[in-house]
Amino acid sequence: MGIHIAVCIKRTPSSTSVAIDESGQIQTAGLPHGINPFDEYAIEEALRIKEKLEGSKVTIISAGAPESEDVVKAALALGADEGVVVTDPAFDGSDTMVTSLILSKTVEKLGDVKLILFGKQTNDGESGHMTALVGARLGRPSISAVRKVTDIDADSITVQRLMDDGADTLKLNLPAVVGVTKEINEPRLPSLKGKMRAKKAAIPKWGAGDIGVDAAVVGKDASPTGVVKMEPVPARTAGTAITGETPEELAKNLVEKLKETKFI
Repeated sequence: MGIHIAVCIKRTPSSTSVAIDESGQIQTAGLPHGINPFDEYAIEEALRIKEKLEGSKVTIISAGAPESEDVVKAALALGADEGVVVTDPAFDGSDTMVTSLILSKTVEKLGDVKLILFGKQTNDGESGHMTALVGARLGRPSISAVRKVTDIDADSITVQRLMDDGADTLKLNLPAVVGVTKEINEPRLPSLKGKMRAKKAAIPKWGAGDIGVDAAVVGKDASPTGVVKMEPVPARTAGTAITGETPEELAKNLVEKLKETKFI
């Protein structure tokens, strides 16, 4: 028996050359964008589950600017069945708490979603909060840092969760929310047939009213958190080369350097 899988993805800058203005805000206008790299693994896992459970369907959800249609179509080219862009000027400036509300209401509108997949984090905000937040809002069990799906059927999913000292094996009843890591799979490339199908696809755009959200509870003013300022990561200083004519001399010089810097 098949299940309906929703994959939440984000359109993020594809370039690492991101400028920060005088106010400490990121400027992404004019930069190339694409699917958040971590979300590619969630898409791939959804497609593998779809191939395993006959009759399953994969829906892509992307909340953001209208241009997010591009990443939804990119996911359709990989094999997803349908997608929706959730966009509204009222959403501008929403933090992770409010965004989780937007995504949760979108899932509720879809109606029959048994499994929601997220990537580990985004490459812009990198909060990694969304899996747990959406699970809490929907009252569904959630788990992050999943490195492997060991079993799944219409009623439950068994996964391996990456831990500092190994991995846990956990079983969750469906419906559930799962966040995956890069270790879970190797994302596929789109086929020519998939690209042609995605190019012709009409992607619906849902606003606040479509998902039953009051504009007063979304956006920057309704967000309990906000980014005050961002700063570029300082450039790394040059390392110190340890030299010596023999292995013994190299080892001696290394020990002396470690003592000098008080590492030992």
